[in-house]
Amino acid sequence: MTFKTSVELLAFHNVAYTIYAMLIISVIAWFAYNLTRPQKAKAIVRIPFYTYIGFLVAMGVGHHIFTYNTIPWVSEDIMRHNIKPDKTFDIKIANHKFEMPGKMEIKKGEKVLFNAHSSDLVYGFGLFRQDGTLVSQMQVNPGSKNDLLWTFNECGEFDVRSTEYAGPEGNNMFVKKAVIVTGCDKGGKS
Repeated sequence: MTFKTSVELLAFHNVAYTIYAMLIISVIAWFAYNLTRPQKAKAIVRIPFYTYIGFLVAMGVGHHIFTYNTIPWVSEDIMRHNIKPDKTFDIKIANHKFEMPGKMEIKKGEKVLFNAHSSDLVYGFGLFRQDGTLVSQMQVNPGSKNDLLWTFNECGEFDVRSTEYAGPEGNNMFVKKAVIVTGCDKGGKS
């Protein structure tokens, strides 16, 4: 199972974590039931209880091990020192404004490095789909190296917003359709 976008990954995690939360709630219900019973729980009940807790721990850890390699950006992040980006864009941020190199045009599948530099405050650099869902983001600290390596696996137009609170003026840090990704069929996928 491989996820190409964060939306697909989120849908999977919604189902998995809902099931997991229901199982954990069942432990609490089991515990509450045993507390309210007129007689004390017998020692034999403890064995299934601790077995169930062990099962929940194994499920939780197993879920994260299982999804480790299915998250599209994990391997890219681990191996980024060996990856040469296809394009690099330098973004300057100061006085609650983004200074970008115009429209950033990218082809689907290209590896893009966004270099962001702040000269005054801590800002965020977030890439958002037109429906408002987040693609990726990073924190931009003044005086630090702030870069985001990303491979776009979906086409469309993406907005850039600040994802960190930098005072009330930060609410206006929004660039509509700043990134344009092409190279897909009409459905947006190839």
